[in-house]
Formats: sequence, C-alpha cells, structure tokens
Amino acid sequence: MIPRKKTQNQTKSYFSDPLELLKQLNLSAEQVGFSALAAKKFRFKVPVAFVSKIKVNDAQDPLLRQILPVQQETDAAQGYSDDPLSEAQSEAQPGLLQKYHGRALLLVTPSCVIHCRYCFRRHYPYEDKAHFWQQLKKNIAQISQNNAISEVILSGGDPLSLSDRRLSELFSLLQSIPHLKRIRIHTRFAVVEPKRITDRLLNLLSACSLQIIMVLHINHAQEIGVDTHQVFAQLAQRNILLFNQSVLLAGVNDNVATLIRLSEKLVENHVIPYYLHTLDRVTGSHHFEVSMKDAKTIYQKLREQLPGYMLPRLVCEIPGEKCKIPIEIGA
Repeated sequence: MIPRKKTQNQTKSYFSDPLELLKQLNLSAEQVGFSALAAKKFRFKVPVAFVSKIKVNDAQDPLLRQILPVQQETDAAQGYSDDPLSEAQSEAQPGLLQKYHGRALLLVTPSCVIHCRYCFRRHYPYEDKAHFWQQLKKNIAQISQNNAISEVILSGGDPLSLSDRRLSELFSLLQSIPHLKRIRIHTRFAVVEPKRITDRLLNLLSACSLQIIMVLHINHAQEIGVDTHQVFAQLAQRNILLFNQSVLLAGVNDNVATLIRLSEKLVENHVIPYYLHTLDRVTGSHHFEVSMKDAKTIYQKLREQLPGYMLPRLVCEIPGEKCKIPIEIGA
C-alpha cells in the first residue's frame, strides 16, 4: 500500500503501483498478463477499500480485471477510438455537454477515485481544456439561459472528488436557476471508497433545494460489502434516489448468474438496477467487449428470470443520437 496525502473528503489511501498490488494479492505479472506500457498510457489508481474486496490468489477475480493494466490494452483493434461517443461534438462550450433534451452535463473535475480500464473518457484531454472551476460560471450561465433544461448531471472525473466546500458552492450556483429541478450525480465513491460519504456530505445533499439523484456504477455483486450497505442505507434515508448502471464486461459479469446476483444485491441495498450498457468502444478496451449476440442471449435469460423491477435496461450509446438506444431482443 502506498499512502498518499490525507485531505478531507478525498481518498485517504490507494494503490498507484500495480506491481505492489499484485504482490499483496500473491500474483505474478505473468499470471495476469500485466503491461507496464498499458499502465503508462492510462495511469493505475485503486482505493484500498476496493482492493480489500479482491480475492487473493485469483488471477481471474472480476474486480481485479476491471482495474489491472494488461497487455491486451496495447493491441490495435478496429472500430475503437479515443472518443467513442463523439463527446467533442456535443460540447456547447468547454466542460458543458448537451446531448439530451432537458439535461445538461457538467464536467466538474478531472479526478476519479478509481481508474477503470474500460472508462470511455480514459483518453479525454482534460489537460487541454481550461474548464472546471475557471469555466464553471460560464457554463452555469449558459444553463441559466436555457429554460428547457430541468436537470444538471455532474460528471468528470468523479464529482465527489470535489471537497464539500466546492460542492456547496456548486449547489448554490445551481439552486439559483429557477427552471432547474434536479441534480444528478454520477459517482463510484459510494461503492469503492464509502468513507467519502460522511455526515457532513449527507447534510449537504439533504440541504439542497433541488432533488438529488445519485447514479452509482457497480458491475459485480462482490463490490457491495458491509461498508457500502451502510452508506446506501444512509443515502436512502436522506431521500436520495439511488440508481445503478453497469457495463457488460467480458470476464467480469458476462453471465446470467452473476447479473442476477448483482440485481438482487442492489435491490437489497435500496438501489434500482437502471442500465446495463454495452461497451463503449474506447481505445484499449476491446478485450472487455461482449458480442451483441451474446449480450442479447444473456439479457433474454435475465428477462425470463428476474421480476421487472430488478431488470436493468440493456442499452448502447450511438454518437449523435438524442438518447440511449434500447437493444431489441425480440418478444
């Protein structure tokens, strides 16, 4: 474990050296296909809290697979790009994306609590764009001029990487816009570093006059533990709606039993299974792709075995489309 500087509301400790992680898990670089080049192209970062849920001596652990840099990331793959959703075309101005009617997405930080190897923004040029806090007031002013926008989505990076002070300032600015109704926060913190969900943050969320919706990102039931159970309950008690979106990932959750267990575990923890995404084809992620044929077969079996409220929607994103596209699998 490599301790990092401890600052309020941020990850207190995490691994930044994949070889040190492998040593703790009693695995060799050769066993897992580790690639130093892949780690250089997309930096490795994972909180200790998440690592504690990875099984020792298991090269195929589904949580390890999500975060470990491997040789396959460096292989060329046709049909993959650095901007698979063409987000550059959706930027109204730096840090403000407007793809969907009634919603605007704010990139509020480049920082993430964990670096997932399939992340569709793994190549996003954060360093080339003078946005975030320098650009924030311009972006909020743009939102305030569009009465059709009722919901603001906070993204990044992970919005909860911001300090409580910054979040409070951001909420104040958004609450001043009369036509806004909701703030949606997309975050991994609640599951990979639950200590971030402090009483202070809970009070801040509760005090906001706009409805708060939190979209989590959990791909496997193994990610949910005692620590996350308590956090989800606290959020639900504050009337914060909790949804989950997963990505269908080869070697992680591409089987019926795993996805059924995930849905059951989510509902037990006050979280609504919302989306099951097919992979966004970002450069370096082709080894995670599940074929469309297999995705449809898996989903049909899920539909047959799960009650409707436990069944996430199988969707994909197509650049230029005005909404996520449901994947049709037949009657």
